[in-house]
Amino acid sequence: MNGLLPKDEAREDSLPPPIRVLVAKPGLDGHDRGAKVIARALRDAGMEVIYTGLRQTPEMIVNAAIEEDVDCIGLSILSGAHNVIVPRITALLKERGAEGILLVLGGTIPEQDIPLLKSHGVSAVFGPGTSLDTTVEFIRSHVKPRGLAV
Repeated sequence: MNGLLPKDEAREDSLPPPIRVLVAKPGLDGHDRGAKVIARALRDAGMEVIYTGLRQTPEMIVNAAIEEDVDCIGLSILSGAHNVIVPRITALLKERGAEGILLVLGGTIPEQDIPLLKSHGVSAVFGPGTSLDTTVEFIRSHVKPRGLAV
């Protein structure tokens, strides 16, 4: 015997997989500091984060989300194009059978636009000044467990 305890494989298998989040910057907005801050906070909270970078089309975002098998898509929008981009993304998710992916939005979103965005499937809108802990906890508590029919 080498003095090491055997691996407890049953315990490792019982741990839930980490939450996978795609952070995306749709449209022509060229400012991604906030997206990078949230991506780092989610990673530091134990989530797997895929950051797509700037100037992503709705098609690129949905394709990446499906290919990466994510639990959540976080969109960062500062350009004001949210009322056009979000409905397109949610339509594509539905077309691809992926409407179960949690969709959250951050950025400068006017209060009067939030009901429309939520009617298109956005679960939460995090504006400027929202604490990182609030965002992390929202995602943790709203991601559907993997492998369960819901």
